[in-house]
Amino acid sequence: MKVAAVLALITLAGCGADGDPIRPTLNTTISAGSGGVHTSTSVGVKSGPVAVSVGL
Repeated sequence: MKVAAVLALITLAGCGADGDPIRPTLNTTISAGSGGVHTSTSVGVKSGPVAVSVGL
């Protein structure tokens, strides 16, 4: 449920309905090592020099 709320806020901010558009960001990392394969994902928003992200 939290993921849906974050994605809804990112979508609203990205379309510019509430002011200047804010760019959404997505970062996914896949790493493999002796301990196995690990993944991590984060989503966020960026406006000028300010960026806020949430890891999932």
